[in-house]
Amino acid sequence: MKETIDYIQNKIKTFKPKLGIILGSGLGDFADNIEGVRIKYSDIPGFETSTVAGHKGQLVFGEVFGKNTVIMQGRYHFYEGYHISRIVYPVKVMKKLGVDTLIITNAAGSVNKKYNAGDLMIITDHINLMGVNPLIGENDSSLGDRFPDMSEIYDHTLAALAQKKGKELGLSMRKGVYAAMSGPSYETPAEINMLRIVGADAVGMSTVPEALVANYCSMRVLGISCITNSAAGVHPSRLCHSEVVETAEKIKDSFMNLLMAVIENI
Repeated sequence: MKETIDYIQNKIKTFKPKLGIILGSGLGDFADNIEGVRIKYSDIPGFETSTVAGHKGQLVFGEVFGKNTVIMQGRYHFYEGYHISRIVYPVKVMKKLGVDTLIITNAAGSVNKKYNAGDLMIITDHINLMGVNPLIGENDSSLGDRFPDMSEIYDHTLAALAQKKGKELGLSMRKGVYAAMSGPSYETPAEINMLRIVGADAVGMSTVPEALVANYCSMRVLGISCITNSAAGVHPSRLCHSEVVETAEKIKDSFMNLLMAVIENI
């Protein structure tokens, strides 16, 4: 960790980020117009490399509406073969750098039959079905407690702000529960039916580990899902990653407008 922090601080000098953003599949363009320092994951000691289409794999440091921000332009996933501790390592690094608020975005499939591709869902809670917890192992008391409370992982005030700004922008906004599966295969119709029964509204293969660790690190967390497709069994069509990226591309302007409105008013 010290080697990671020293390397990054040597690049960003006195810049101290307070806001962190993780950009999901097809949503990385948000960081393209941010002026500042860009560092490839592959150059950072301790970081892994993102191998999924739609993830550029770099940290972007700069000001957004006067707020010192660090952006993960793409993430890496548990299904890429990395240990779960590596997936959440960047969140711990953000905490060490000074980040106290984290916005996490993802592309997700709709479990709720009322949802449509193109909707934006504010995450109110999550269900961890990845089969692993990123806090397993030796605890770093400088980051958080051994047994952290998970009553409010997703900050209610930030969620209300995002919902309000989305409606002001005329966007199709939803609020719901996000379920995380390990992937990389999409879920079966039976699994989607199970998720619906247990209370999930959307499903994906990320976000939960990062949100869980951010809450552990006492960060305020806002989660936003871009609903890019209907999950298996919701509609009679086959699923593919290109559809996910294509839908995210279509609504990225709406998503970016929402993100900017939220950041401006945090």
